[in-house]
Amino acid sequence: MRALITGITGQDGSYLAEFLLAKGYQVCGLVRRSSIDRTDRISHLMGRVKLIPGDLSDQSSLDDAIRESRPDEVYNLASQSFVAVSWNQACMTGDIGGLGVTRLLNSVRKYRPDARFYQAGSSEMFGMARETPQKETTPFYPRSPYGCAKAYAHYITVNYRESYGMFACCGILFNHESPRRSTEFVTRKVSDGVARIKLGLSDSLKLGNLDAKRDWGYAPEYVEAMWLMLQQDMPDDFVIATGETHSIRELLQTAFDCAGLNWESYVQFDKEMVRPAEVDILQGDSSKAARMLGWRPRTTFKKLVEIMVEADLRRLPEQKESRVPTCEYALGHGNWY
Repeated sequence: MRALITGITGQDGSYLAEFLLAKGYQVCGLVRRSSIDRTDRISHLMGRVKLIPGDLSDQSSLDDAIRESRPDEVYNLASQSFVAVSWNQACMTGDIGGLGVTRLLNSVRKYRPDARFYQAGSSEMFGMARETPQKETTPFYPRSPYGCAKAYAHYITVNYRESYGMFACCGILFNHESPRRSTEFVTRKVSDGVARIKLGLSDSLKLGNLDAKRDWGYAPEYVEAMWLMLQQDMPDDFVIATGETHSIRELLQTAFDCAGLNWESYVQFDKEMVRPAEVDILQGDSSKAARMLGWRPRTTFKKLVEIMVEADLRRLPEQKESRVPTCEYALGHGNWY
């Protein structure tokens, strides 16, 4: 089996590449030329995966990538994934996250029409949620250009499935985290900030809205759900989530507890770090995935936070001699996906 992963250098792409290699797949990854040297998450896989230059904004490069890789499965994990950037660069976000999916679907339809296609959706599509918990039938109400682009990508994937008979699935994944998460995302910003404070590299952590609630899971388990969707007899869409919500305050409490610290002594609120349009609560109902895919989350919220804090505590000691600026984070200035 051959797979093509767009966004292979990201958190999800790196875990998915590991997962597929362990199953005996030949794995190719689409990378933008500006990202070719940013391969730290897959450095241990170099020589086992083939990297193909391409860009979701360029149809011809996608055509070339599909022809070269000849995939049996295509996993589209690439997008402009930060909410702050989506507000500042809304057109680019829509082009990559929305029209880019259309371009990739066109390439697959033309050159590998029998390939199975996975589109990475996001809980941000629900935005101002019409019901809680959110499931596959919950209407979308995105509250950022990123969420709007993902909603378009979801519906164009469904349209190509219904119009052209493509085996195309949408995974509506709620927040999933790991030590490979970049520090623009709140969970990693917190774990990194806690480690820096514990090691004397920083003395405070600035955050926005502490009352927002999210459904956080463990990324390696979520990429397994992506693969399971493409192994079914019929294509379908699935919410992947833990079904639990935790506030930023709970995240802080758990993370600082891991380091034996009191979070209230270090965390500062900054009103400039609040989203232009807030998403108060996202909570997923993955009962359909449990029933049809046999997928269930296995890592608890507490364990997930411990994994991330402990990883950053191991990573940072060599930096202890050089003082770094105070760690700042704008809630919503990184993607929740």
